[in-house]
Amino acid sequence: MRVTVFGAGAIGGYLAAKLAIAGRVDLSVVARGAHLDAVKAEGLKLIEDGRETVASVKAVERAEELGAQDYVVLALKAHSLAPALEQIAPLLGPDTAVVTMQNGVPWWYFYKAGGALEGTRLDAVDPGGAIWRRIGPQRVIGSVVYPAVEVGAPGLIRHVEGTRFSLGEPSGEKSERVTALAREMVKAGLQAPVREDIRSEIWVKLWGNLSFNPISALTGSTLAAIVADEGTRAVVRSMMFEAQAIGESLGVRFLIPVDRRIKGAGDVGEHKTSMLQDLERGRLVEIDALVTAVQELGHLTGQPTPTIDSVLALVRRLAIERGCYSSL
Repeated sequence: MRVTVFGAGAIGGYLAAKLAIAGRVDLSVVARGAHLDAVKAEGLKLIEDGRETVASVKAVERAEELGAQDYVVLALKAHSLAPALEQIAPLLGPDTAVVTMQNGVPWWYFYKAGGALEGTRLDAVDPGGAIWRRIGPQRVIGSVVYPAVEVGAPGLIRHVEGTRFSLGEPSGEKSERVTALAREMVKAGLQAPVREDIRSEIWVKLWGNLSFNPISALTGSTLAAIVADEGTRAVVRSMMFEAQAIGESLGVRFLIPVDRRIKGAGDVGEHKTSMLQDLERGRLVEIDALVTAVQELGHLTGQPTPTIDSVLALVRRLAIERGCYSSL
């Protein structure tokens, strides 16, 4: 089994290290800069449970050095995917499966979704349908990523908590390609449940990212602080109810009540969201996949999104002023 992880940052690096250490797949990574140089020189280092392990990984900057793969794991942020299409292309053979590990609403959302919106392209995450055309939704294995990991230094991945990567075909079937990948991930020490309804799980994670990320970026607050404050908690709650109405109109099942989902976020404690961390570091922030796409889904389904609209306008303006936003 030939597997390439495209984008070996925190999540991609963690997955690559676990698979490489297990030694059961032909594993490669596409990376760049100091991170690439460090992996080439000293291997990919993983600190987990207080122990450091060095994984021997084939690391390249140019994907054409690797050729067609059985699986390509896209571990880039959503806004980095379209600009990378030319680089990804050499990895794709006739039967290559592509595992999407982006947060937010995925570009393939309406592939084999059924209903009136079947085949709809989402401009917020795939303007003009470029990703849909170049990668092809038939290749996709959806994923919801839960581990908390960070890049401690070039070539060094530090695992904080969690090992679950939920997987699922857009059609809901338990195909051989998704079950084979799940088996290898489990043998590498990860949890990899195969879901029949990956979209509903995407929404449960999106629920929190949609609301807590932009509010955290706007206020500079941690999850615990947002939940503890009556005003910001009310904004989160309103955004979640608007999103729930959209999701349910698309057939999504929300098995967790809004207030329990909010409490769960607060229980994480004094944690800064990824959007706030990116803003503080001057990096591009993931606004469109997390918020703009939900607004677009609201328009498509006829569901009003007044709170989402207001928060989106504010966080986008802030990111533009900081030089941290680039529309696709």
